[in-house]
Amino acid sequence: MNTRRLRLLYLLPLFWLFACGNRTDRPSYTDTPTSGTIDIVVDESYEPLIKVQLDTFMRIYKYANIRARYLPEAEVMNELLHNDSVRIAITARKLTKDETTEFDKQRIIPRYTKIAVDAVALLVHPDNPDTALGTEQLCAIVQGKTSTWKMLDPKKGSADTIRIVFDRSGSSNTRYLKEEFLEGGNFPPNCYATNSNADVIDYVATHPNALGIISVNWISDSDDPTVNEFLKKVRVVYLAAEGESAFVQPYQAYIALKSYPLTRDVYVISREGRNGLGTGFAAFAAADQGQRLVRMMGLLPATMPVRIVNLHE
Repeated sequence: MNTRRLRLLYLLPLFWLFACGNRTDRPSYTDTPTSGTIDIVVDESYEPLIKVQLDTFMRIYKYANIRARYLPEAEVMNELLHNDSVRIAITARKLTKDETTEFDKQRIIPRYTKIAVDAVALLVHPDNPDTALGTEQLCAIVQGKTSTWKMLDPKKGSADTIRIVFDRSGSSNTRYLKEEFLEGGNFPPNCYATNSNADVIDYVATHPNALGIISVNWISDSDDPTVNEFLKKVRVVYLAAEGESAFVQPYQAYIALKSYPLTRDVYVISREGRNGLGTGFAAFAAADQGQRLVRMMGLLPATMPVRIVNLHE
């Protein structure tokens, strides 16, 4: 055996050991900020907005395929924390301390992108005379201290029990009102859950004593025929902030002026540690075109100013 072949026989095991030592278990990614296929989860309160955002994004970037599932907030956060295939979540809150700790254990640093400001809307039956409430009155209703409309209006109000109706148990709407008025406690027994924001609207339309709680995103787009059909069936309650005398509805101008009291920020939360398709979509939603879509649909954009004009006679 010549010297060259002998040398190769000695070197081959070293090459093999070097190759094995440099192997990595990191997954190989095939997506970029504008292409590929990923799964995301979305708080169902924002289904109307995010469907439009995704349709527009994927029309512009033809090689992008984002598969969205619309779930109650509690399920959205559970998927984001425990499902490795989910890249981003869109929801109305940031992570809690416990959720952040869980990400720390996974060595994941979540990134937030604020894309809109939303509001919680209150709905009543068209025959209900109580279409304006102060936040103190709403607090008393949510806590069960005011249990009938008659307690608010002895002359016109019904003596039947107010039926408070949410979209779902575990939704962002139920969580928000708990934090605002119950300090995390339980709702009174006259509170009920349906299956969706649309179901809340249908319930209120057929039950004169109902008080519906939904995301304003479901009734904010005045150019949507479905929204206009919804608004023919119910009335949107005017609210006044504590200590204020002005009663306003949860629409863009009053959210921008901070006159409407029940508002909340909407975030894209990313668990991507790289510039993947989830990061690309978050950047789109927060940039000019995405923010124009937010404004067009009646929510308050996070980064784009809204022009408010005073009309004088």
